[in-house]
Amino acid sequence: MYLLLLPGLIFLLLFKYTPMYGILIAFQDFNIFTGISGSEWVGMSQFEKLLHSDDFFRVLINTLLISLYKIVLLFPVPIAVALLLNEVRRMFFKRTIQTVIYLPHFLSWVIISGLFVTILSPTGGLVNEVIVALGGHPISFLTDNRFFRSVVVFTAGWKEVGWNAIVFIAAVAGIDQEQYEAASIDGAGRIRQMFSITLPGIMPTIVLMFILRIGSLLEAGTEQILTMYNPLVYDNGDVIGTYVYRMGLGQQDYSFSTAVGLFNSAVGFVLIVIGNALSRKFLQRSIW
Repeated sequence: MYLLLLPGLIFLLLFKYTPMYGILIAFQDFNIFTGISGSEWVGMSQFEKLLHSDDFFRVLINTLLISLYKIVLLFPVPIAVALLLNEVRRMFFKRTIQTVIYLPHFLSWVIISGLFVTILSPTGGLVNEVIVALGGHPISFLTDNRFFRSVVVFTAGWKEVGWNAIVFIAAVAGIDQEQYEAASIDGAGRIRQMFSITLPGIMPTIVLMFILRIGSLLEAGTEQILTMYNPLVYDNGDVIGTYVYRMGLGQQDYSFSTAVGLFNSAVGFVLIVIGNALSRKFLQRSIW
């Protein structure tokens, strides 16, 4: 059994822990030609630069807002999907619905970005054609700060809701069926069974997924936004991940971008610990 763990442990060591040596860059004035060993050590100056950067606080606010929108609007949807699919009795219909809502997950963000750029285009896009037909004016959804966050949240939901529901569907399948039989004998209807048996039965899974989601609060969907945004929506669409990408690769400020990434990771770790502690205190359920 321990030998079976060995490949996984080696993978973690090589690809997760070994690269952490690069964290040193955040405390240096890193020079790509001299490397980590030859770069000047500057201590906490990169973090001081981060805390005094107006751009960083704008990016931090954008990240928090987009993540909170996704949690509030999208986190309950897979739970609702799992509960509703559990009530479907025709297996063919149930499997068809599951397949349809799972499929978007397997499309890359590059494809989805191109798809929605076409659909939302102000010139000939399907959505704007409908708006014009109803007497409105075309809207440039992807270049307007008023709408960009909404597009990000909607497309994230369209892609991932079905896939995220798998965890909750599996949790529902693990509930003892005798509870439903006993409830039915006692006169409980389908809706009452849903709220009194199914929902409490999957509550540990909901808590687990919610704690993990809180831990990634500062991960607002870098790949998604990177393929969809442009300089016109930096004010409302630029998040920590895209900011690190632009500063690190675009401006070659590797030390500063590493400091931003380290800050992001540290905050995520603290949020997971806090979320787990609160869950253990108030719900008597936790990851550890």
